[in-house]
Amino acid sequence: MSVSLYYCASRAIPLTDAETAAVESIVTAHMASFPYEDQESLYLYDSDAGRPDEVVAGSTKMPLDPDRVLPVLDHVLGSVTELRRALPGAEWRVRLDDLDVPWEEAEGYAFPGMRDADPAADLGGR
Repeated sequence: MSVSLYYCASRAIPLTDAETAAVESIVTAHMASFPYEDQESLYLYDSDAGRPDEVVAGSTKMPLDPDRVLPVLDHVLGSVTELRRALPGAEWRVRLDDLDVPWEEAEGYAFPGMRDADPAADLGGR
């Protein structure tokens, strides 16, 4: 069974040329720095004429390897955070399957404790 991260931004005003360039730049930088060639990464869907207010949408399937889930999730959420900051006035929905990913202005998108030095330590892991 797979788990996926879904991200979507909507607003009444379409992307400007500068915003489109910013989105492309963020995606390019993300792909260049993504640590795993064999894992799904940030993936933006093509525009959907049936959803004219949707300015950005995409998803990423999380890896099955438990040692890769947090690094992939952190990397993709970092890029989605950059996208949100590049698109003012958009309403964002970011979910890990049915679970909303919290937004904090200073940190961006992240689950509590996921960026701690060793999040498994709190769970009695390694």
